[in-house]
Amino acid sequence: MPHFEARTSTAPGRIVVTLTGECDLAARDELTSVLASAVRGAPVVVVDVGGLRFLDSTGLHTLVTAHRSAHADGRRLYAVNADGPVATVLDITGVGHLLSPPADDPQLAG
Repeated sequence: MPHFEARTSTAPGRIVVTLTGECDLAARDELTSVLASAVRGAPVVVVDVGGLRFLDSTGLHTLVTAHRSAHADGRRLYAVNADGPVATVLDITGVGHLLSPPADDPQLAG
């Protein structure tokens, strides 16, 4: 069974959600719950995807849904530290651009 973990931590004005393992259909409910809670808990949510080895369309959909929810409430959600196959998936789908942090905030670089 694929391993997935979502850990949260706080930083001034933001919640950081660190994802590790494989983010697929089996991880959907956990990811949805963690991201929804984070979006409700801080004006900025930074999702660190650097520890993911795999990200499928379910994970992409969950990230986009959380981004839209944050945006609707005047909040922001960004994904940082994408690498390898995860970066490729984010880039070719355009989700990487959608979730990229502003270049003028070095604290969001991960």
